[in-house]
Amino acid sequence: MRMVDLIVKKQQGKELSKEEIRFVVEGYTAGKIPDYQVSAFAMAIYFKDMSDQERMELTMAIAESGDQIDLSAIEGVKVDKHSTGGVGDTTTLILAPLVASTGVPVAKMSGRGLGHTGGTIDKLESIPGFQVEISEERFIELVNQNKVAVVGQTTDITPADKKLYALRDVTGTVDSLPLIASSIMSKKLASGADAIVLDVKVGAGAFMKTAEAAEELAHAMVKIGNLAGCQTMAIISDMSQPLGRAVGNALEVQEAIETLKGNGPSDLEELCLELGSQMVYLGGKAEDLDSAKALLKEKLANGEALEKFKQFVAAQGGDPHVADYYTLMPQAAYTHEVVAEADGYVMNIVADHIGVAAMLLGAGRATKESEIDLAAGLMINKKVGETVKKGESLVTLYANQSTFNEAEKMVLEAYTIGAEQIKPTLIHQTITE
Repeated sequence: MRMVDLIVKKQQGKELSKEEIRFVVEGYTAGKIPDYQVSAFAMAIYFKDMSDQERMELTMAIAESGDQIDLSAIEGVKVDKHSTGGVGDTTTLILAPLVASTGVPVAKMSGRGLGHTGGTIDKLESIPGFQVEISEERFIELVNQNKVAVVGQTTDITPADKKLYALRDVTGTVDSLPLIASSIMSKKLASGADAIVLDVKVGAGAFMKTAEAAEELAHAMVKIGNLAGCQTMAIISDMSQPLGRAVGNALEVQEAIETLKGNGPSDLEELCLELGSQMVYLGGKAEDLDSAKALLKEKLANGEALEKFKQFVAAQGGDPHVADYYTLMPQAAYTHEVVAEADGYVMNIVADHIGVAAMLLGAGRATKESEIDLAAGLMINKKVGETVKKGESLVTLYANQSTFNEAEKMVLEAYTIGAEQIKPTLIHQTITE
C-alpha cells in the first residue's frame, strides 16, 4: 500500500477501505508518513468529503491510536456529554450531579481550558480542597459508590488527533466536516462511554456559525457514534449570546449551585434539562425524553440534585459547605459596573467579545503557561430581549486588578441596544438518529 495511491484515490472521490484509512492513521502517528503527504490527504478529504462509513472508520482509527479508557467495571450505562464549546458553558457542573441523582452513572473526564475561561477541571478547583487528579481505580470506585466523579484527563488519548489537528491548523483544513466530526468523536469513543450526548453550539460565539453547518455536524457525529456501536444523540443550542449569566470559574460554580437550587438562569436550566433528559433516557432510567425530563425536574425540586453535588464534592476532597457559603471560594478584590449608554432593548450580545473581556480580567488562559485567576470573570445583568435604561448596569466585572478599561471596552462593543425586542431561541433542534 502506497500513500500516494490513497491520496489520488481520495482526490478522485472514491471510498477508502477500513484497511486503507488505518494505514494512513497508524503510519502518520508512528512517524512513517510525512506531513506533506498527510497534508495532501487532508486537502483531498476537504474537497471530496467522506462517506458515513469512512468517517466512522477514520474516527475509530484515531480513537485506537492511543490509550482507551476501560469503564467496564462501572455498573450501569455510562453516558458522556460533550459540548462543542462556547462562552459561559457551565452545563457539566450541573449535569453531573443532576443526572447522577437519577441513578445514571456519570464518569466524566474533563480538560483544562485554553481561551475565555478555564475548563471544567479549572472551575472545580475553585472549590477548596477539591482533587481533580485521582487514580483510575479511585475514579471507578467513586462512580460505583456515588454515581458521579469528574477527573482530569491524564492518559495519552488520541495522539493521532493531536498530530492531525496541528497539521490541519496550518494547512487550511480545519473547517472540514469529516475531520471535525472524527476529531471530536474519537476522543469521546476513546473515553469508554456506552452512550454519548452532544451539545452542538451555533451562533456568533460558536465554532459553527450557521444553523445549517451545526445541523450537518450534529448529524455527522450522531451517525459516527451509532455506526461505532455507541448510542448517540444531539441537541443544537444557541451560542449567539453567552449561556447563563456567569462567565468565569468560581462565578460559574456559584451559578451552577444556584441552578441546582432551582434559582439559576432560565436558559441554563432549560439546556441542562434537555441534555440531561437525553442522558437519563440513554442511561435506561426513563422510557422516553418527556418522562426523563419530568424525573430531572423532580430531583431539582426535592433537593436530591443539590445533595448529590455536595456528596460529589466531599468524595473528591472538596468542602461541601461551598453550596451554602460562596465566600469559601476565591473572591475578587475589585468589581466594576459597565453601564448602558442608551435606553432600549438588548438586541445582541457578541458572545466572543464577552469571552475576551473575561480573559482580559484573568479568567482564562491566553497560552498554556498562563495562570488563571479563579475569582475573575463577569456577571451579565442584561441579556438579549431585556429592557435597559441609560446608566443601568449591563455587566459586573470581577478582578484582582483595579484597571478595567480594556474589558469594559470589549463589553460595550459586545452590546447592541435598540428599539426592537428580540426573543432568542435556545434549542434549535434535537437529533436522535
